[in-house]
Amino acid sequence: MRVLLAGATGVIGRPLVERLHAAGHDVVGLTRSEAGAQRLRDAGAKAVVADILDHDRLLRALDGVRADAVVHEGTALARMPMAHRDLYPTDRLRTRGTANLLQAARQVGAGRFVTQSFLYVYGFVDHGAEPLTEDAPLGAAGGGSFDVHVAAMRANEEHVLTARGLDGIALRYAFFYGSEPGTFGLLDMATKRRLPAPARGTALSAVHVEDAAAATVAALERGRPGHAYNVADDHPLTWTEYLDAYAAAAGAPPPWRLPNAAFSLVSPYLGALMTRASIRLDNTLAKRDLGWSPAYPDIHQGLAAVTEDWRRARAQGDAQARAQARPGLGRT
Repeated sequence: MRVLLAGATGVIGRPLVERLHAAGHDVVGLTRSEAGAQRLRDAGAKAVVADILDHDRLLRALDGVRADAVVHEGTALARMPMAHRDLYPTDRLRTRGTANLLQAARQVGAGRFVTQSFLYVYGFVDHGAEPLTEDAPLGAAGGGSFDVHVAAMRANEEHVLTARGLDGIALRYAFFYGSEPGTFGLLDMATKRRLPAPARGTALSAVHVEDAAAATVAALERGRPGHAYNVADDHPLTWTEYLDAYAAAAGAPPPWRLPNAAFSLVSPYLGALMTRASIRLDNTLAKRDLGWSPAYPDIHQGLAAVTEDWRRARAQGDAQARAQARPGLGRT
């Protein structure tokens, strides 16, 4: 297939381009900058410079482009969000951006549309000890600050799964980690013991970004139209265990334990996420329908693979810093 990929230079977009090519697909990547376009061309993809939030310019930029499928991986998250306002740009990409891409899909002649969703589409609440299947109810409005984010995720899925003339599929990803700056930053913080953990963290699911990209290719090729899939590894864990795993991977002591209330004082958003919202994803349906399973079944195995790249990046950074600090030849 020829695949139009939005978010092609993002955290999942980069490995996804490689995996789509490896599976024999052509990629047309959407990016907002010429620098991003050059990175896509260097990776062997065609590039279109356009902002998916700008409806008219997006359609003009795609004039004459043909594609069999569209994959929406657009987000505006360069790092872990610390406050609700950090999520508002991504909310817009899930509402207005999705609507614009659906029109673009029809213009380019696509018959299939795969969109990125997120585990908290089920709601930022305590879901109990049992992993959630895709039949679980989606998050309902509770009159709080999280409502706008849940509404955006729900709108994204509903627009895609019910789009006329398109085979729509939604992927409910767990938390990403991998060989990218966000993960490297957490490993760096762990080595300095600047990554405290809650005394009693609630549950979450995670997935290595390479496994998420593999699931996305599988969904593009074999996903059932009108269905959503949980994309997560096999072993949910608590936030405390999650942060402990980063420290262990970095060869650092366990993180300091702080009272749960301390996280809400520093960041009400993170406090709710790490100490009140509890969610575990069941990935059985993705395994059955997509023929997919995670290469890294738990975060310990995944981070073990990541740390080699992290240590190499640290060594290169240290070498560059030493070279820049070295006096120039002939200087007195």
